[in-house]
Amino acid sequence: MRTYEIAALLVAAVLVLDALLHVYWMTGRTWPARDVSALSQGLLNADVPFTPRVLAPLVLALSGAGATVLAQADVILPGLPGWLPLTGTLVVAAGVGVRALAGVAWALGIGAERDSTFYRLNLVLYTPLCLLMVAATALVAAH
Repeated sequence: MRTYEIAALLVAAVLVLDALLHVYWMTGRTWPARDVSALSQGLLNADVPFTPRVLAPLVLALSGAGATVLAQADVILPGLPGWLPLTGTLVVAAGVGVRALAGVAWALGIGAERDSTFYRLNLVLYTPLCLLMVAATALVAAH
Protein backbone atom coordinates (compact mmCIF):
# COMPACT_ATOMS: atom_id res chain seq x y z
CA MET A 1 0.00 0.00 0.00
CA ARG A 2 1.31 3.45 -0.91
CA THR A 3 1.85 6.24 1.60
CA TYR A 4 -0.89 8.46 0.15
CA GLU A 5 -3.37 5.57 0.39
CA ILE A 6 -2.51 5.05 4.06
CA ALA A 7 -2.89 8.80 4.61
CA ALA A 8 -6.30 8.75 2.91
CA LEU A 9 -7.43 5.80 5.02
CA LEU A 10 -6.31 7.60 8.18
CA VAL A 11 -8.17 10.79 7.29
CA ALA A 12 -11.29 8.89 6.23
CA ALA A 13 -11.23 6.80 9.42
CA VAL A 14 -11.12 9.93 11.60
CA LEU A 15 -13.91 11.58 9.62
CA VAL A 16 -16.13 8.48 9.64
CA LEU A 17 -15.53 7.92 13.35
CA ASP A 18 -16.53 11.53 13.95
CA ALA A 19 -19.64 11.00 11.82
CA LEU A 20 -20.55 7.87 13.81
CA LEU A 21 -20.16 9.79 17.08
CA HIS A 22 -22.55 12.41 15.72
CA VAL A 23 -25.05 9.69 14.79
CA TYR A 24 -24.75 8.34 18.34
CA TRP A 25 -25.37 11.81 19.80
CA MET A 26 -28.44 12.19 17.55
CA THR A 27 -30.04 9.44 19.63
CA GLY A 28 -29.98 11.75 22.65
CA ARG A 29 -27.10 10.03 24.38
CA THR A 30 -24.30 12.27 25.63
CA TRP A 31 -21.38 9.92 26.30
CA PRO A 32 -18.66 10.73 27.24
CA ALA A 33 -20.26 13.74 28.96
CA ARG A 34 -22.93 13.77 31.65
CA ASP A 35 -25.36 15.96 29.69
CA VAL A 36 -25.76 17.94 26.46
CA SER A 37 -24.35 21.13 27.96
CA ALA A 38 -21.17 19.40 29.18
CA LEU A 39 -20.83 17.62 25.84
CA SER A 40 -21.22 20.87 23.91
CA GLN A 41 -18.77 22.75 26.14
CA GLY A 42 -16.21 19.93 26.04
CA LEU A 43 -16.32 19.54 22.28
CA LEU A 44 -17.02 23.04 21.06
CA ASN A 45 -16.39 25.46 23.92
CA ALA A 46 -19.95 26.74 23.33
CA ASP A 47 -23.54 25.78 23.98
CA VAL A 48 -24.86 24.18 20.81
CA PRO A 49 -27.91 21.91 20.57
CA PHE A 50 -27.15 18.28 19.74
CA THR A 51 -30.33 17.72 17.74
CA PRO A 52 -30.79 15.79 14.50
CA ARG A 53 -31.42 19.07 12.70
CA VAL A 54 -27.93 20.26 13.68
CA LEU A 55 -26.09 16.92 13.60
CA ALA A 56 -27.50 15.27 10.45
CA PRO A 57 -25.84 17.76 8.05
CA LEU A 58 -22.56 17.27 9.91
CA VAL A 59 -22.84 13.49 9.52
CA LEU A 60 -23.37 13.91 5.78
CA ALA A 61 -20.51 16.41 5.44
CA LEU A 62 -18.09 14.25 7.44
CA SER A 63 -19.01 11.10 5.51
CA GLY A 64 -18.76 12.89 2.17
CA ALA A 65 -15.40 14.36 3.14
CA GLY A 66 -14.05 10.92 4.01
CA ALA A 67 -15.30 9.50 0.71
CA THR A 68 -13.79 12.41 -1.22
CA VAL A 69 -10.34 11.88 0.27
CA LEU A 70 -10.55 8.14 -0.47
CA ALA A 71 -11.58 8.92 -4.05
CA GLN A 72 -8.60 11.25 -4.47
CA ALA A 73 -6.32 8.39 -3.38
CA ASP A 74 -8.05 6.10 -5.91
CA VAL A 75 -9.20 3.81 -3.10
CA ILE A 76 -12.88 4.16 -4.09
CA LEU A 77 -14.93 5.57 -6.96
CA PRO A 78 -12.49 5.16 -9.84
CA GLY A 79 -13.31 7.04 -12.99
CA LEU A 80 -14.42 10.31 -11.41
CA PRO A 81 -13.14 13.41 -13.18
CA GLY A 82 -9.82 14.12 -11.46
CA TRP A 83 -10.68 17.70 -10.51
CA LEU A 84 -13.67 16.60 -8.41
CA PRO A 85 -11.95 14.55 -5.69
CA LEU A 86 -8.95 16.89 -5.79
CA THR A 87 -11.15 19.92 -5.13
CA GLY A 88 -12.96 18.08 -2.35
CA THR A 89 -9.70 16.97 -0.76
CA LEU A 90 -8.38 20.54 -0.85
CA VAL A 91 -11.60 21.71 0.81
CA VAL A 92 -11.14 19.07 3.52
CA ALA A 93 -7.52 20.18 4.00
CA ALA A 94 -8.59 23.82 4.24
CA GLY A 95 -11.36 23.07 6.73
CA VAL A 96 -9.11 20.99 8.95
CA GLY A 97 -6.40 23.62 8.57
CA VAL A 98 -8.73 26.37 9.79
CA ARG A 99 -9.66 24.17 12.77
CA ALA A 100 -5.96 23.55 13.47
CA LEU A 101 -5.21 27.30 13.41
CA ALA A 102 -8.13 27.99 15.73
CA GLY A 103 -6.86 25.19 17.96
CA VAL A 104 -3.44 26.83 18.17
CA ALA A 105 -5.11 30.12 19.21
CA TRP A 106 -7.16 28.28 21.85
CA ALA A 107 -4.01 26.47 23.05
CA LEU A 108 -2.46 29.90 23.60
CA GLY A 109 -5.43 30.74 25.81
CA ILE A 110 -7.20 32.99 23.32
CA GLY A 111 -10.93 32.33 23.68
CA ALA A 112 -10.62 29.27 25.89
CA GLU A 113 -10.35 28.98 29.64
CA ARG A 114 -7.18 27.09 30.55
CA ASP A 115 -8.94 25.09 33.26
CA SER A 116 -11.75 23.84 30.98
CA THR A 117 -12.24 20.35 29.58
CA PHE A 118 -12.30 21.86 26.10
CA TYR A 119 -8.89 23.48 26.59
CA ARG A 120 -7.29 20.20 27.67
CA LEU A 121 -8.95 18.18 24.89
CA ASN A 122 -7.99 20.81 22.33
CA LEU A 123 -4.38 20.79 23.47
CA VAL A 124 -3.97 17.01 23.71
CA LEU A 125 -6.33 15.65 21.05
CA TYR A 126 -8.15 18.02 18.71
CA THR A 127 -5.34 20.29 17.52
CA PRO A 128 -2.66 17.59 17.12
CA LEU A 129 -5.15 15.43 15.22
CA CYS A 130 -6.09 18.34 12.96
CA LEU A 131 -2.44 19.10 12.24
CA LEU A 132 -1.86 15.44 11.35
CA MET A 133 -4.94 15.48 9.10
CA VAL A 134 -3.74 18.63 7.32
CA ALA A 135 -0.47 16.89 6.51
CA ALA A 136 -2.25 13.69 5.46
CA THR A 137 -4.77 15.48 3.20
CA ALA A 138 -1.93 17.49 1.62
CA LEU A 139 -0.14 14.23 0.87
CA VAL A 140 -3.31 12.78 -0.67
CA ALA A 141 -3.97 15.94 -2.70
CA ALA A 142 -0.42 15.85 -4.06
CA HIS A 143 -1.02 12.32 -5.39
